[in-house]
Amino acid sequence: VTIHRAGTASAAGESACAGRFPAFPEDKAEGNRMATPVSAEIVPPADPAFYVAADGTGDYYSVAAAIRKVPMTGGLVMIAPGTYREQVIIPQSHVTLRSAKADPSRTVIVDDTSQGTRGTKESYATVHVLGDDFHAENITFENDFNRTHQQVFAGSQAQALNLQGDRNVLTNVHILGNQDTLYMGAPGCGESGSRTMPSKTGQPANASLPCVTRVARSYFDHCLIAGNVDYIYGDDIAVFEDCEIHNTVHAAGGYLTAQGKYKADQQSVFVFDRCNVTAEPGVENVFLGRPWRPYASVVFLNSELGAHIAPAGWREWHPGETNYLNTVFYAEYQSTGPGANPKARDPHSHQLSPAEAARYSPKAVLAGTDGWDPIKK
Repeated sequence: VTIHRAGTASAAGESACAGRFPAFPEDKAEGNRMATPVSAEIVPPADPAFYVAADGTGDYYSVAAAIRKVPMTGGLVMIAPGTYREQVIIPQSHVTLRSAKADPSRTVIVDDTSQGTRGTKESYATVHVLGDDFHAENITFENDFNRTHQQVFAGSQAQALNLQGDRNVLTNVHILGNQDTLYMGAPGCGESGSRTMPSKTGQPANASLPCVTRVARSYFDHCLIAGNVDYIYGDDIAVFEDCEIHNTVHAAGGYLTAQGKYKADQQSVFVFDRCNVTAEPGVENVFLGRPWRPYASVVFLNSELGAHIAPAGWREWHPGETNYLNTVFYAEYQSTGPGANPKARDPHSHQLSPAEAARYSPKAVLAGTDGWDPIKK
């Protein structure tokens, strides 16, 4: 490198550099130069989410693999669009499953295990949640057992989703199956607190059996639940707001709900508020519910009922064998549509007054002792 001097030097023999470069910034509050150089690297906080993508672009290929890495304190699992054929069991509390795509049909978790085919599996649900504070958004949970198996009387129970914790929130979720699509249980009585599910034998609960259940609550907002026989069942406190309750084809008609409490004073009720009750073409003779146990509570508020709903609305568990309708609470308030037929309803059911209906508002039903309000925006 050769340096050629052009011009003459300053009087002091040095180059006139003063003012040619901006001054180094100072910390005016301290009166000193900045402690951290301008060029220091700023490291963003680590992303705590677990990313799942079937095409390999995420951290995990499967939802179950991601769940195994979520700490017991919970975490967010982001699921890319795709079909994930697997069974997922979630023991942790505070777990959220979410897809960024608003259409739930683009992100599907599906399995085909039934009660009759489970073998040594610990559950026959596609997704089985044991912890509290579970959230799901923009996802489909499906059990497609009947895609390859005929739906028969025994062994065809095939859950898409099983919830056994408290304070569950599901938004814009599809839950698809046929028999026993959605189970919501309050752990504490019988087998409902374990990972093995109670078989619906129709036998009455033993009133003398010690039974202490803890409250379990679930809130469904703008969801689709599809099935045909007892496809929304259990003893949870559950509210369905602005949901579609859809009947698939079954030769003998069907039953939307099979609510069943272990004891008369158990805090447990299913409330359907502003729901749309629909069915596949040709489906008829469907009942709003039948009681799984001697005690049950189901209320429909401001809902539109399709023509497939039987005029009686409600039916005994096993007519001629059980007499559960004498001890259940089945009610409606301002049902509309061709399936709304208050004059023909079973005499054990109730048509609520405005004051009575207010007792079953979603906020009132879900509040509990902790004031939980999943509806609060």
